[in-house]
Amino acid sequence: MNLSEFDYQLDNSQIARYPRSGRTDSRLLVARTGSDQFSDRQFHQLPALLSPGDLVVVNNTRVLPARIFAAKPTGGKVEIMLERILETSGALVQLRSSKPIRENQELLVDGRVLIAKKSQQEFFVVQTADGDPITTLFEQSGHMPLPPYVNRDAEEQDEDRYQTVYAEHPGAVAAPTAGLHFDDALIDTITEMGVDWTSITLHVGAGTFKPIHSENILDHHMHQEWLEVNAGTCQKIIDTRRSGSRVIAVGTTVVRALESAALSGELKPFSGDTDLFIIPGFRFRIVDALITNFHLPRSTLLVLVSAFAGRSHVLSAYRHAINQGYRFYSYGDAMFLEKQP
Repeated sequence: MNLSEFDYQLDNSQIARYPRSGRTDSRLLVARTGSDQFSDRQFHQLPALLSPGDLVVVNNTRVLPARIFAAKPTGGKVEIMLERILETSGALVQLRSSKPIRENQELLVDGRVLIAKKSQQEFFVVQTADGDPITTLFEQSGHMPLPPYVNRDAEEQDEDRYQTVYAEHPGAVAAPTAGLHFDDALIDTITEMGVDWTSITLHVGAGTFKPIHSENILDHHMHQEWLEVNAGTCQKIIDTRRSGSRVIAVGTTVVRALESAALSGELKPFSGDTDLFIIPGFRFRIVDALITNFHLPRSTLLVLVSAFAGRSHVLSAYRHAINQGYRFYSYGDAMFLEKQP
């Protein structure tokens, strides 16, 4: 399976560098399975695509201000980019500086001390010297880690808009972007019409931006991300499927979490790491429909979406979106996809 099969051309002018004025002002491309006739809507029209009894599943991770500027005791500047939280006082990070960082190097952040304990390939394990929660350090001293293709520094509005309105558990370094289109009023409308709502937690890592380098995508090693699917969510999904209603995932992270929890053939509560790489031919056991943003060409996320709805169907939808002037990527517009038979 060749990487070139998951490619498309996009003009830079269609990359969304800022969010729209309102969360639900985004456009929504509806791509029904079995047809290349697409429907162009606004995201606030999502309730028209839902039915009483459906279950909407969201990712309630909270994005940490994951970019920190530190200094060596000698004054040398160091940029710290969080990959993932490992424990209360420790994290896996990327370190950038003019000179290599040595093991057990002290790094100063706003009067507090971090210690670069050991390297793991391109990453370092860092730990707070006083054992205090490392999430607190990022919350107090970090900057919002906008994706590189946004091509600008984070601004004040990003602290709110690069976060879902239902974000709860801190630990992500990138937003589950399909959820950025929901506001409280839309959620109320959806629940009032008899659509149920539940959540999982998957802390999106910086690896979500890692490109596939191997031409044969089967040679790609997927990054790990921590997730939790609790018993309550499992039961809601089981009840929904028994009733014949649909499980609708908001974002690829929800798909990855739910399908990871069901790899044994049966959905069970799960807490831990996943390196699941979903490619065409994967058997989806849980998710029936997917709300998702438009993804980078030649990326693991585009491969996942292609596995879910069919590669040719998805790429045809992308061509339609490009021709109709949709906005792409994290702050861009959204799609509503059904699982291919």
